[in-house]
Amino acid sequence: MTIDSALKEKLRQDNNKLSKRIIRETATAITDYNMIEDGDKVMVCLSGGKDSYAMLDVLMTLKTRAPIHFDLIAVNLDQKQPGFPEEVLPTYLTQVGVPFHIENKDTYSIVKRLVPEGKTTCSLCSRLRRGILYRVADELGCTKIALGHHRDDILATFFLNLFYAAKLKTMPPKLVSDDGKHTVIRPLAYVTEKDLIAYAELKKFPIIPCNLCGSQENLKRKEVANMLRAWEKESPKKVWNIFKSLAAVAPSHLMDKNLFDFINLRPTGIADENGDKAFDEETFPDHRDEDSPEDMVTSSTTPPDTTRQKIISIQKL
Repeated sequence: MTIDSALKEKLRQDNNKLSKRIIRETATAITDYNMIEDGDKVMVCLSGGKDSYAMLDVLMTLKTRAPIHFDLIAVNLDQKQPGFPEEVLPTYLTQVGVPFHIENKDTYSIVKRLVPEGKTTCSLCSRLRRGILYRVADELGCTKIALGHHRDDILATFFLNLFYAAKLKTMPPKLVSDDGKHTVIRPLAYVTEKDLIAYAELKKFPIIPCNLCGSQENLKRKEVANMLRAWEKESPKKVWNIFKSLAAVAPSHLMDKNLFDFINLRPTGIADENGDKAFDEETFPDHRDEDSPEDMVTSSTTPPDTTRQKIISIQKL
């Protein structure tokens, strides 16, 4: 084997591992949080960015392997941004053979009119977009709304709330919408952005840049993302451990009176392993640097049923 052919074979193997890892991690997240059930019609929100393309691509693969039946429909909101290439998504979606719907609504002009120059547009843009998508989900008869947020988005939101809103809060893998009518899911919750960037290059997705929020360089979210990248470069296990902590919460060892009844807390005379020990023992497991979601997410989030076992089998295909 020549050096050139050996390099090509190594690249092929790496690409195959990448695809399998993303499919496995997505299937694990879907299973852990029971995101998709038999008979669901899933609205896959497609923006034209790498994350939503990857989400659609992986869900199409899982649809062919899953032991349950569910339908997919890709939905794009055309916000009428100047220069938006309207033909790209319909052409791509027709080629891959997935049903789709393009919703036309000029939210771009609304955001530009209401948000002062230099201020971040994400909050208003997101609220307008989400309200429209809820309506479209009703009109299309969708039972789940899938968003393309990944592990790094979830961590960044956690730190944004921690640093700037004084809250322990992030975007969960699954939640009912604020109007109480829709189930919102994030199938890529366990997938790293680094892998999604590589996957987009591998699959050659026709990426459409966002000229509204994507051009804003000084967002706090980007500052937090840079912080996380620096930590991951120093030690990947550190970032995975932070992510793991989001699924291993001890309310009695925090300070929220709404989550734990500190007011009426009294000694019971019964020993409790979770009681106060002054300080936790500062010896921690020596995880390998390349931790995976299967290692990092606690079993307490995992539904112990046969459906889970069936769905896990698709991760190995």
